[in-house]
Amino acid sequence: QVQLVESGGGEVQAGGSLRLSCATSGIIFSLSTMYWLRQAPGKQREFLAASTTGGTTNYADSVKGRFTISRDNAKNTVYLQMDSLKPEDTAVYYCSSVPYWGQGTPVTVSS
Repeated sequence: QVQLVESGGGEVQAGGSLRLSCATSGIIFSLSTMYWLRQAPGKQREFLAASTTGGTTNYADSVKGRFTISRDNAKNTVYLQMDSLKPEDTAVYYCSSVPYWGQGTPVTVSS
């Protein structure tokens, strides 16, 4: 059974930081490209970052320079370090290993 479980969300003031984690099981993590996405109220789900098995990372322009994706293959876990948070970063954050998704973790950034 595949499970992706996000954690680390919460409330933070603008300019602050959060580190999200996504623990996985049931997938061959070391062979999987991992993604972080988010969905704000009333908006479509938005790609944020990807980490490939070859070590390449990609970011959406909206988070480039502020968010960092990383992975620990020994722990089957992918992370999203979020710095310089803005109120517009408020959303539910999801990790994904296509075609699987986690349940999401909410992030609220207050001004």
